[in-house]
Amino acid sequence: HRERETERSRCLPGTCTHPLPPSLHPRCQCLPPTPTPRALIVPPGCCPATMSPPGSSCPGPVSPRCLAAAAPAGTRLTHPGKAILAGGLAGGIEICITFPTEYVKTQLQLDERANPPRYRGITDCVRQTVQGHGVKGLYRGLSSLLYGSIPKAAVRFGMFEFLSNQVRDGQGRLSNTQSVLCGLGAGVFEAVLVVCPMETVKVKFIHDQSSAKPRYRGFFHGVREIVRDQGLRGTYQGLTATVLKQGSNQAIRFFVMTSLKNWYKGDNVGKQINPLITGLFGATAGAASVFGNTPLDVIKTRMQGLEAHKYKSTWDCAYKIMKYEGPIAFYKGTVPRLGRVCLDVAIVFIIYEEVVKLLNKVWKTD
Repeated sequence: HRERETERSRCLPGTCTHPLPPSLHPRCQCLPPTPTPRALIVPPGCCPATMSPPGSSCPGPVSPRCLAAAAPAGTRLTHPGKAILAGGLAGGIEICITFPTEYVKTQLQLDERANPPRYRGITDCVRQTVQGHGVKGLYRGLSSLLYGSIPKAAVRFGMFEFLSNQVRDGQGRLSNTQSVLCGLGAGVFEAVLVVCPMETVKVKFIHDQSSAKPRYRGFFHGVREIVRDQGLRGTYQGLTATVLKQGSNQAIRFFVMTSLKNWYKGDNVGKQINPLITGLFGATAGAASVFGNTPLDVIKTRMQGLEAHKYKSTWDCAYKIMKYEGPIAFYKGTVPRLGRVCLDVAIVFIIYEEVVKLLNKVWKTD
């Protein structure tokens, strides 16, 4: 620095790029550009020597905060709080759009052959419902599902981001195997905390409408009656089937979604994805989950219906369906479920991604 003191008189003020702080060269106004990098600000939990991601020479564990600081622009990790808010908003909007298909799917699954069948198909189910209860009949049970969809999506995305933030690499990437495990964890967590009690109430509401004299007058009245008759356990019928369904659901969906996003971005990890592309990827992930676990969905629906007492356990339910109705019964309601789930997952992922982008602008996190 001293050897170049003669250059100071020829410098213009305000353009100094020297790495030393001004206190160490107070008279220096500028110096020619230098390749020497400025000192990095090391976030808590990072390696102070190298800022290295996991697997490098940095000793000890490296926190997700360090990964976010080391990752290139555009690969910032999503804060779980943002994921909870964005997921809840996406879940609420989605269910208001797609509930009629969920209603038809559930009615067809509850329409067992032994009754004999009340409906001859999707169109007949819609026709009979509208004739008997009007268009609003297709929205019977919406309140129970709406109250559940918001916390369900919030818990799902919040837990997925929390788990995935622990295992992403230095560039913010998530491998296919890691996406399966994180999706499985998120699905199990949402099943136990939210999905099972809410789905049980929803199925009982829809099944109740098919009876000659509907018993439940609304969401809170229905919950009160169920708890009064069966205790809190009555809202946790089919827990095993629900855990299996939700766990496999989210494992498949996040695996497909992550795989498609990694393929689309290629080596450019900061590449932005158009919302229409996100919707297409989401619909593909939804379709994969339908064909992968519809049998579990059928079993779960039977275990949560008003005639759940016919089955001793989840496995007994599966056995009796196979014995008395054949393997094709495990795929009842596949078509309406396919339409609903593809639209569901596409809408949720589009809204989620866009809300997260918005939150990143107004909610600054490390």
